Order: sequence, then C-alpha cells, then structure tokens
Amino acid sequence: MKKYNNFCNSLQNLLEIYDFEEPYNNVVLTGLVGLYEICFEQSWKAMEETLYASGITIAATGSPKAIIKEAYRNGMVDNEQLWLDALADRNNAAHAYNRVIAEDIVENAKEKYIAMFQKLKSCMEENWMDP
Repeated sequence: MKKYNNFCNSLQNLLEIYDFEEPYNNVVLTGLVGLYEICFEQSWKAMEETLYASGITIAATGSPKAIIKEAYRNGMVDNEQLWLDALADRNNAAHAYNRVIAEDIVENAKEKYIAMFQKLKSCMEENWMDP
C-alpha cells in the first residue's frame, strides 16, 4: 500500500530527531518540526487507506480527526486522546516560527509521538496487512 509505505519512510526519517539536542538553531528546529508534520500526515493517510481497503468506507473522505476516531473505533489505535493531541501539535506546526511552540512539538515527538507511530506501524503490520 502506497500510503503505508510513505508512512514507514517518513517514520524512519523522523527517527533522526534523536540525533539533535537542545539548544536547536532555527534551521534545525524548523526541520525537526517539519519531519514530525510529514510523519503525522502520512500516518493518518495510511490509516485512511488501510481502513478503506478493509471495507470501512466511512474512511474514504474523512478529515484527520474523523480518520483517527474511526481508527480508534476499529482497534487500529488504542489511545484516541494521544492521537488527537498529536493532531493538535500538527496543526500548531504552522506556528513553528514561535520557538516555544516548535520546541514543544519536538519534545512531544521525542517523548510520546514516535512511540505512538511505531505502535501504529506494528499494529498495521500484524493486524491489517495481507501476509
């Protein structure tokens, strides 16, 4: 599945976030926020594609929030609130020029979201992909 593969590639790129420590210069900080934003986008699009391919047609035209809620209802993700928090941070990525917001997004990605993405990847491989 194309969107699943894009998600896996973006997650691999996001893991480079651990190569950088504070204090971040502006270019690095903006780049790290961008890696997070791309990975989040690819994650919900992979959920959407996978749910639809599994016959869950409500996923065909959903917003990220609707897809997250549908993924939760169908057991693809187990922590709806964490995903909604990640969506809020993705929405805040447009404010990456604000150092405090950008640093919060990077910290959250390191402490919570990468594990969340990895859990999604494992769940999709184990329960949603054809062998």
